[in-house]
Amino acid sequence: MSAIFTATLHPGVALGFLVLGASLHDILTRLKAEPQRFPKLDLVYSPTQPVTEPVILTLPANGVRLRFDGPEQRLRLIEVIDFTKSRITYGQSEKELVKPASASEQGASSPKLGAESSSGPNFRTIYHRLMGPTYAGEYIPPAEGDVNGVGTYVLSYPGVAFSFPLPEGMYSPDKDVVALLSSSASQTASSMAIFNGKSWAEARETLWTDVLPSIKSAFVFNKSKDVVPDEVSLVKIHGGGRLQFYKKWINSSVWVILGVGGRARPPDAIYRKNDQRMYIHKARGASHSRSRSSASNYKRPDDLTDTDQSSAQMTGSDDSDDEAIEEEFAGNVSRECFFNYFYLGFDILVSPPVLPSRSPPSRASVANGDTLPGERSIKTDMPDRLVATKLVLHSNVPGSYPFNRHRRCRWEIQYLPSNSDAPANSETLFNDLEERLREEWKTTFPSESEANQRQRGMVLNRGWGDSPGSSCEFLGGWEDSSGGMAAKKFDGNEDSTTTLYGFPGLVFEVLKNGYVSAVTVF
Repeated sequence: MSAIFTATLHPGVALGFLVLGASLHDILTRLKAEPQRFPKLDLVYSPTQPVTEPVILTLPANGVRLRFDGPEQRLRLIEVIDFTKSRITYGQSEKELVKPASASEQGASSPKLGAESSSGPNFRTIYHRLMGPTYAGEYIPPAEGDVNGVGTYVLSYPGVAFSFPLPEGMYSPDKDVVALLSSSASQTASSMAIFNGKSWAEARETLWTDVLPSIKSAFVFNKSKDVVPDEVSLVKIHGGGRLQFYKKWINSSVWVILGVGGRARPPDAIYRKNDQRMYIHKARGASHSRSRSSASNYKRPDDLTDTDQSSAQMTGSDDSDDEAIEEEFAGNVSRECFFNYFYLGFDILVSPPVLPSRSPPSRASVANGDTLPGERSIKTDMPDRLVATKLVLHSNVPGSYPFNRHRRCRWEIQYLPSNSDAPANSETLFNDLEERLREEWKTTFPSESEANQRQRGMVLNRGWGDSPGSSCEFLGGWEDSSGGMAAKKFDGNEDSTTTLYGFPGLVFEVLKNGYVSAVTVF
């Protein structure tokens, strides 16, 4: 038997620890940590538009439904759809909305919206004992073809609303709310909604787009031991290893320049990188190079499709051979490690310094000598010093293999032309991004055929027994993986097969539905 969920109602703010504005990652992590209290979680999302359409998380055993927006994955609406499966209190005296059902009664199905039920709080309890008087509500008539003819009357307060079943024949706009809901047929609420706004009619117009207050300001945290860390709301990619971090609810940003030493908060975890499976793609260029004294083939990651999300620095001489090259790679890979920031949505690769990726051509043409922070040359004459050389931004796409490993981190490519109708960000399909990236970088390739050759996709599989921080497995080598190898399914509908596409300073990991699962910046 599962432990009952007990929570205090805070209109417009929270239901217990379920706080409006909290991220999907944080909520899921908290729920999964208490399997006895929350034994079942049902996640519903759009397979074709997983990051633009809302995500719905239902807790069947607790009678609660949570709705998150797609782009930010923040909790926008909390619904109680079965009052008998949770213990909900309100006010300083912690008055119960309704007493939870006994163990024998909890097997009954949840009432549908608008259906008659004796399980919820009655109108008199809400209107006279708990919330007090309010303005007239809104009547939603029954759906066309509904033989029962029962609509829904929404009684709304600031930040919370209750739904009551009301037969269409009993509704009259001339009647006041007390006269409408005092009858025995409609006096029991079937559901409750918690939202940010003065009323439900007003809040639903901007439910998915409204800027929510900081969860740090939610007073529910003032009396608890929960720590709310700073959040990164957006990362702007400027090219050449330069990024701009924007903090949530603060109108300011912090510049980060890859390859330059700096301070970082302690990571949630550290993954020591010992994988060399991508060595063949790095060493291939060296074995075919006429002169090995130049290390530019290895130290310029923009000339490589660096699909294992690692960097390696090499030095060579005229008489070096393949064995020496392999030893050099092995020595550097063993020093590399990932700093994992699961609650911020990104990972940082720490390794010996490498030359930064080239600046975008559009930045090179900026007039009047206008430069971005760190746009001038960066020295890498301290090979023993470990610095941040790459940043992996995770999109936390529902249905993907690594879903909920990281919080969703939104990003946008600042140097690409963009407008409100065609942005270049984490919600954009890769086909659209690819077209604009090819246009941006076309002048850096001798011919279009070489550009196409360098920007081919490489198929990988993350589900073949690897640890979360490991690199990748390949299916057939390049983009066409139809040679008899099919991707294995994990935990339902997650697909561990993705395709990597490389551009100067960027590597995109793309899902089959066309959305970007992660982007590596270097």
